[in-house]
Amino acid sequence: MIIELRDVWFTYPGSREPALRGVSIAIRSGEAVLVQGPNGSGKTTLLKIIALLYRPSRGSVLVDGEEYWGQDPSTRLRIRRRVVYVHEKPILLRRSVLENVLLGLRIRGVEDAEERALRVLRELGIEELAKRSWRELSAGQAQLVSIARALAVEPEILLLDEPLAHLDRDRRAVLVEVLRRLKRSGVGIVIASHWPRSEVVDLGLDKVFEMSGGALMPG
Repeated sequence: MIIELRDVWFTYPGSREPALRGVSIAIRSGEAVLVQGPNGSGKTTLLKIIALLYRPSRGSVLVDGEEYWGQDPSTRLRIRRRVVYVHEKPILLRRSVLENVLLGLRIRGVEDAEERALRVLRELGIEELAKRSWRELSAGQAQLVSIARALAVEPEILLLDEPLAHLDRDRRAVLVEVLRRLKRSGVGIVIASHWPRSEVVDLGLDKVFEMSGGALMPG
């Protein structure tokens, strides 16, 4: 899968200043990409454009060479389900951890949903949280649960917004190892972070970009 942005601009309603300015980038399955930059530089907006959640104000978004926003709604939904975006601040259902991880699988009608959900929790080292209520989770645990929910649906492109923000060193190491395995299996991974590159270098980065004032530059 290839998602390509060509000269993309994006301005939020009511704002005079663009959040993205002429951004061009290609994201491919099997590649790991890091987008660095300070808060407010446009990283989150960029990820949401790549995730096919926001429509650009100007420019093109191509998926496997076809203009995404020119497709009919059912085709767009089918394509968008191949891409998953995980927000920096987890949004969880007011249910157990397992029910949260099962959400996307049930929407997609996956038959072995619970088995797959438990496997992902185990890979991330948080299987013991399966029956715990969302209210009982620390910030780091909630972050891992939201990532587990994303991994469970087996996306072709995975976009992570500040995934290391609330994790201690051991949890970061586990997550990076899981992401390394995903990359080797052909999943494209994009991480947006203001953390030093050294925190994710073990992932085997293929590309690094810097964002500033909505513009994207090679890092």
